[in-house]
Amino acid sequence: MSARTIIVVPTLNEARHIDALLDALLVEAESLDARIIVADGGSLDGTTDIVARRARSSARVVLIHNPQRIQSAAINLAVREFGDDADYLIRIDAHGAYPAHYCRMLVAEAEERQVGSIVVPMTTVGIATFQRAVATAQNSAIGTGGSAHRTGKGSGPVDHGHHALMRVDAFRDVGGYDQSFRFNEDAELDHRLRLAGHTIWLTDRTGMTYYPRSTATSLFRQYFGYGGGRARNILKHRMRPRLRQLVPLAILPVVLLAALSIWHWAFLVPLAIWGLGCIALGMHAAQKHYPQYEMPMLLSPLVGLAAMIMHLAWSSGFWAHVAQRPFRRREPV
Repeated sequence: MSARTIIVVPTLNEARHIDALLDALLVEAESLDARIIVADGGSLDGTTDIVARRARSSARVVLIHNPQRIQSAAINLAVREFGDDADYLIRIDAHGAYPAHYCRMLVAEAEERQVGSIVVPMTTVGIATFQRAVATAQNSAIGTGGSAHRTGKGSGPVDHGHHALMRVDAFRDVGGYDQSFRFNEDAELDHRLRLAGHTIWLTDRTGMTYYPRSTATSLFRQYFGYGGGRARNILKHRMRPRLRQLVPLAILPVVLLAALSIWHWAFLVPLAIWGLGCIALGMHAAQKHYPQYEMPMLLSPLVGLAAMIMHLAWSSGFWAHVAQRPFRRREPV
């Protein structure tokens, strides 16, 4: 008997991408005899009209409303309503790009490995100059701290990765996503999966492409949320931060310390070391990822600047959550 699969696509204003994505997913769904669940969080751009039209033409496509809007709630809702008849859950990001046979490769790996979760390597791709700089930083250790699914090659057990496939029984065993997390909910779930004895396996059979934020403001907001989510995760589970998480924590204090330079220039030294280090590592990353003749003149220093924005935002988000924690009401899981 073949494995039964549901493919879940959380959406919010994805009219530009959803039609082409459903075209590709329907090919996979036919092969896997799977159902595609589009959980929409209240789109206003016509996304639901497109999905409803596709659902009328194919019984494999189902549109459901996600009143909580966030992706974790969308996945939980889809599993709650359609997971009883499924062995596997595949999570698809509507704004990502996926190779042919993506879902089939995930199921094949899950059947072979018999693990609770399959995660995939994620390659970040930019189009405009600043977005390319962000992508270069995110594809290198300067922007990710060496996360296996961002910079690593090969396959094997990992602590965390980009969520692709989970066994429905493993997902339900740990209670699904914690919907009180708006950021870092994937790492939080991975922690509970490992505590429950489930293996998270990074595959090298397939992967996905991610398009990063294209402005400094949106990049800062994103990483501010990531930092706050990581702080919440660490405090919830009383986890010991890894070295690659500890280092960015110093960035906000370093920036604040620089304000004391009005009394003595030495307070600027840590800030200068961090800034020059980021620029140098960013230039190295740009040269590694782009041949000299393909590298825009501004890209090399912009990689370091993008990394600095990510570091400062992450550190600020982390410390902001820690500072606000005594005044927060406890949120239900």
